[in-house]
Amino acid sequence: MPASSIADFVLLAAIWGASFLFTRYAVIDFGVVPTAALRVGVAAAFPVPLMLARGHGPEFRRHWKKVCLIGLLNSGIPFLLFAFALLSITTGLSAILNATVPLFGALVAWAWLKDRPTGSRVLGLVIGFAGVAMLAWDKASFKPDAVSGIAPARAILGCLVATVCYAFAASATKRWLTGVPSLVNATGSQLGASIALAVPALWFVPAQMPGTRAWLSLLALGVMCTGIAYILYFRLIEQAGPARALAVTFVVPVFAILYGALLLGEQVTPRMVVCGVVIVCGTALSTGLLKLPALRRSPA
Repeated sequence: MPASSIADFVLLAAIWGASFLFTRYAVIDFGVVPTAALRVGVAAAFPVPLMLARGHGPEFRRHWKKVCLIGLLNSGIPFLLFAFALLSITTGLSAILNATVPLFGALVAWAWLKDRPTGSRVLGLVIGFAGVAMLAWDKASFKPDAVSGIAPARAILGCLVATVCYAFAASATKRWLTGVPSLVNATGSQLGASIALAVPALWFVPAQMPGTRAWLSLLALGVMCTGIAYILYFRLIEQAGPARALAVTFVVPVFAILYGALLLGEQVTPRMVVCGVVIVCGTALSTGLLKLPALRRSPA
């Protein structure tokens, strides 16, 4: 991988790791729906001029319905669910669960696109889901959190539903939008999510004006963690290929856990670390990024 790609890879992981921290800061003041809506709203304004400058306007008009609809699965619903989850679970735990996106992606592609995995990839699916089960079991309490009133088990379920939405969005993009420029998909994703969340956000407007930290966190989420992050991600795909770009999801939890421990005082347990490693290994196997050595038969 070129040195410039390595720099993009590390920077992207650091930015996406910070998205959980900024979401936590924002959702406390804004609430779940306004946080998600404002994030995609800010992010939608960022890539539109770039898309038009590159002459992709006609391509967007040709595919806008499918692109915007997929945006609900790729941004709107997941951002809502992660904002909800971060009211009761740690940023590190939510980031580890987010790392299962390629895992569910392989499962959805198998069921929907008939992209049958090899034996080692099936083993990876089993290992990955075992890691999720071990991690969730430790937090599977339906007793409401004392502060948020949300049970940790419901928050974990929300994160997993969000990752399934990402997985369906990836397969839908492959099936219906193959050949459409990535910048058109990214822009349409944010526009579609913004339109869908605009009215619900007005219904849930916070009673009190959010503080400065919450506003700055939302700006960081929209501009840096979504707009700039998408540009880095697509550039990484062009320079290093989709398989290596996908591997960034394995590094994101490292930064998220670090930020949570340093800035929020969140506890990192050995169980979280072990389960995180199991999930990452299973996901790497299920996506083909990690391959088991072929067994050679000894001569008779």
